[in-house]
Amino acid sequence: MGGFFGTISKRPCATDLFYGTDYNSHLGTRRGGMATYDKEAGFTRSIHNLESSYFRTKFEASLPKFVGNAGIGIISDADAQPIVLNSHLGKFAIATVAKINNITELENELLSKNMHFSELSSGKTNQTELVALLITQGKDFVEGIENVYERIKGSCSMLILTEDGIIVARDKWGRTPIVIGKKEGAYAATSESCSFPNLDYEIEKYVGPGEIIRMRADGLEQMRRPNEGMQICSFLWVYYGFPVSCYEGRNVEEVRFMSGYKMGKTDQSEVDCACGIPDSGVGMALGYAEGKGIPYHRAITKYTPTWPRSFTPANQEMRSLVAKMKLIPNRAMLEGRRILFCDDSIVRGTQLRDNVKILYDYGAKEVHMRIACPPLIYGCPFIGFTSSKSDLELITRRIIKELEGDENKNLDKYAKTDSPEYKRMVSIIAGRFGLTSLKFNTLETLIEAIGLPKCKVCTHCFDGSSYF
Repeated sequence: MGGFFGTISKRPCATDLFYGTDYNSHLGTRRGGMATYDKEAGFTRSIHNLESSYFRTKFEASLPKFVGNAGIGIISDADAQPIVLNSHLGKFAIATVAKINNITELENELLSKNMHFSELSSGKTNQTELVALLITQGKDFVEGIENVYERIKGSCSMLILTEDGIIVARDKWGRTPIVIGKKEGAYAATSESCSFPNLDYEIEKYVGPGEIIRMRADGLEQMRRPNEGMQICSFLWVYYGFPVSCYEGRNVEEVRFMSGYKMGKTDQSEVDCACGIPDSGVGMALGYAEGKGIPYHRAITKYTPTWPRSFTPANQEMRSLVAKMKLIPNRAMLEGRRILFCDDSIVRGTQLRDNVKILYDYGAKEVHMRIACPPLIYGCPFIGFTSSKSDLELITRRIIKELEGDENKNLDKYAKTDSPEYKRMVSIIAGRFGLTSLKFNTLETLIEAIGLPKCKVCTHCFDGSSYF
């Protein structure tokens, strides 16, 4: 996926830019970049590979070179960015959080018009450069951004650092969020509002779907009104989001807590305590424990000093190793207990298999699992959900193929809570991993916890509903 941060101030912005961008580190680990603009020095840009290091360690030493009062930064799982270019619109730097499914088609079209690509990423077209070229086809930035909205299949939110402020443009369906913050003499825009508190910004505005805003140090200018329709990704609250972040006014931790609380109030299982699989399962487990009226225990703890989030390494073998090594079970809290664990989701099942085995090895009497969202039945065509290349990497689709002979057969039945097909699939998953019981949150409960109308939230990965 990826996350960005941009700020413009009446004072030098490098410190805010550096720390604000770093607060998006949980969204990606492949590339990090920053660009600033100063009237005298012009544009300054730096990009680093983060696969073997962290954003702060790569950029801290070079921070003094980023002069100026305006800048953008990004941490990405894809392209090297921001990119800087000159065009009839003027000089600008751009960073995107995007997934472009028709990139080859657009690339060939632009090449046929005698345009060229110079910012190759691992030998492939850099999608941020492609977005920039689509923008330059417009007579102004608004027309250019609207060209991006109309031409790409997938999603794209962006920050554009110009010689006259920072242009903030959210994906036309609002699949990924942008939040604007304000403090005296400065504005900032970011994917994650957790960037704001320690930098003294207060949330000023949630940018609407397709909305375009120009930030200057002394105010905001709306360049394009937001679209009515919205399909913000529900998985932001389930997994991606940092606990203190808010999207559309709904706090991540509050949503996780409420989804667990609602499940705990109705679950009839007899267990001794609840535990969250760190990090994103903790909020749900706290809510479940309160709703159920049982204690919360930390029977598994994440070793935080060195291990990143396990979805980020590109290699599946490395992802599995990270998933295992980062979580340390506590025998003293496990032995002889009937323990219920809460987790955000089950994707491939790799982490679940390893976790359950070690829990029994360390003396757990029973292992119950509760999942914050419904089963993942469909791959995501809209954002960089995982590094999966095929829907068959989803454990649900592999089981469906075993049962039906075709991984695409009767998907609507398997996605329907408590249908015979759904119950059989969940039973197989539980049995395959030796779980005493397994339950997924219903889609209705998840939407109720998020607190937005169903029509405003993308639940494609659960029920196949989508707006293309």
